[in-house]
Amino acid sequence: MLPGLDVAELPADAIEVGRISDAWGIKGWFKVLPYSADPEALLSSKRWFLLPTEKGAKTFVGTAALSVKEAKEHSDSVVASAEGVSDRNAAEALRGARIFVSRANFPAAGTDEYYWVDLIGLSVINRQDEMLGTVRELLSTGPQTVLVLEYAQDGKTQERMIPFVSAYVDSVDLAAKNIRVDWLADY
Repeated sequence: MLPGLDVAELPADAIEVGRISDAWGIKGWFKVLPYSADPEALLSSKRWFLLPTEKGAKTFVGTAALSVKEAKEHSDSVVASAEGVSDRNAAEALRGARIFVSRANFPAAGTDEYYWVDLIGLSVINRQDEMLGTVRELLSTGPQTVLVLEYAQDGKTQERMIPFVSAYVDSVDLAAKNIRVDWLADY
């Protein structure tokens, strides 16, 4: 195990939020490429769980925990320092590591705001009580986000897209695991 890393178990609610791209400076800081345009979950968590990259050089195996001393936005990325990572060589050894944060450590979402990860898997039902599908993923198209649904028709898996905007989304009920929409099945 590398200095600064502790052997750990990946939490059951772990969400991948970014990866370490390179060392940053000579004092052990490293650059992180966040998977979100708003990396608040990454910045607010003081304990990151690392998994080695799926391909390429592996400098550690298994799951490691990293105690973050400081993390801040820098240009289009995040830079961070951690306990035990005190020089450039130690930071370079983390290159490629995938960063996970426990979902329980995410900051609370505001009113009518949702983390994409919480919407994946929800059932989408229209005003006519027709099941339109299950959210497979979300796409950012610039001005709006789009729900990508998966549903079965004639024994085949089909795809349906619905803009995730208030004009079409009536409600999101995370507890009931569904989204109510104003959208017809034949759109």
